[in-house]
Amino acid sequence: MRILLAEDDPLLGDGLRAGLRQAGFLVDWVQDGEAALVQLHDAGYGAMVLDLGLPRIDGLDILRRARADGIATPILVLTARDAIAQRVSGLDHGADDYLVKPADLHELAARLRALIRRAHGRPQEKLSCGALTLDPAARTVQLQDEALDLTAREFDLLQALMLATPRLLSREQLAQQLYQWGSVVESNTVEVQIHHLRRKIGPERIQTLRGVGYRLLAEPR
Repeated sequence: MRILLAEDDPLLGDGLRAGLRQAGFLVDWVQDGEAALVQLHDAGYGAMVLDLGLPRIDGLDILRRARADGIATPILVLTARDAIAQRVSGLDHGADDYLVKPADLHELAARLRALIRRAHGRPQEKLSCGALTLDPAARTVQLQDEALDLTAREFDLLQALMLATPRLLSREQLAQQLYQWGSVVESNTVEVQIHHLRRKIGPERIQTLRGVGYRLLAEPR
C-alpha cells in the first residue's frame, strides 16, 4: 500500500521511510508543506503521515485545505506537539489519528493499516474474498487454507483489489497504488502483474472489463 510521508527532519524522515518500507508500505517522502499538499491532490494514497511543523505550509493548514477540497485520504498526524489542546486541534482540523514523537514504528504501521481498512469499510484485521484470506500485518495470503507464495508486488496488487471489492479499479488506479512517485511504469506493467497473480490465485478470480479495469470476484465464474 502506497502512503505519503510529510516530514522535514532528514534523519527522522529517512528512518520512518525505512521502517515503513520494512512493514510493507511504499513510501513517498516530501519535506515541506507545499509539496505535501501537491502530492496529496495529485496521487491516490492509502494514507498520509503528517508532521505539523512543516516549512512553507503548516500541517494544520494542510489538514484544513485537504478536507475543504474533499480529499478523504486517511491522515495520521505524527508530531512533537503533545499538549491536549494541540491534539484536539489536529483532530478537529481533519486528522484521523494522532501520534506523538518519538513513536514506535510497529504501532505507527498498525495504526496506518487500521486507518486504511476503515477507509475501505473493512474493520476486520484480515481481508477475505471468497476462499482468499490476506493478512496485511503478516503479509501472508491463503487460498482455501493453503499458503500462497506471492512477490511483494503481487501481494500489494491483491491487497488493493481486496480492499476495493466489489468495485473495479482501473489500470491507472492500480499503478498509483503499486509504484512510488517518480517510478517509470511501462504501459503494460499492471497487466503483467495481473497475469502473474492470476497464475497463483486462479485466472477466473480476477475479472477484466476491457477498457475499464479489474475486479476481484468472491465466487469465480
